[in-house]
Amino acid sequence: MADHSEEACKRVDVSITRVFELLGKRWTGPIISVLMERAVYFAELRRAIPGISERMLSDRLTELGTAGLVVREVDEGPPLRVAYRLTEAGAAMEPALKELSLWAESYLRESAEEGC
Repeated sequence: MADHSEEACKRVDVSITRVFELLGKRWTGPIISVLMERAVYFAELRRAIPGISERMLSDRLTELGTAGLVVREVDEGPPLRVAYRLTEAGAAMEPALKELSLWAESYLRESAEEGC
């Protein structure tokens, strides 16, 4: 019989909790995925992620910037344009995200909405 005592239960790793509090939010993964390729202007980023609103994109980029994963760069223009790129810390997620992508391809069913 399994031991269900309090001592036997392992708590969730605090680091894992912090990662999923940030990366588990809707739209965060696709934003990071687009930025893995190169720095991208705000309008390009919005077009690359169908269904995301400007407000949500702005909010997520702010959160990622606060977490030290994304940098905002202003091109004075004209016209004035704002680009975003991953920091060294953001780019360091690439191996983990590639592994998650491979896992998803193997184990997660595709929904009817997915695909090109």
